[in-house]
Amino acid sequence: MTGRGKERVIIIPCSGIGKAFGSVGREAAYVVTEELRPRCTETMCLSLLTLGDEDARRHVQKHPTITIDGCPTGCARVNVEQAGTSPAAAFRVFDVFRRHKELRVRSVSDIGKAGGELARILAGDIAAKVDELRKGGR
Repeated sequence: MTGRGKERVIIIPCSGIGKAFGSVGREAAYVVTEELRPRCTETMCLSLLTLGDEDARRHVQKHPTITIDGCPTGCARVNVEQAGTSPAAAFRVFDVFRRHKELRVRSVSDIGKAGGELARILAGDIAAKVDELRKGGR
């Protein structure tokens, strides 16, 4: 990664269809891109990479990318790697849950107050990584 100081950081959450932790990961991505770091981050739909969209591939190759995965399969991370680059950081919702087991997610369609809190904790971790990347760290 070369002098990326002012570049936008791409946040790619897993699709997580049918998985509560996938819903938490997507919520965390929205918190980062819409509230915590709206001027320096953007999100990308994982399906663009999955389908091999050339513009999406070039975009993740050009910009630092953070992946958020809701399960051990790691689809977001794997698809960024298949696009020809490595994520600047890869987060797993389960790792945050492991630190905060009291925050039980209600369901896929309604993560509930505890799930929202879990998403905000994860979003804070991601925002800190965004700051580090923008300062030239890795």
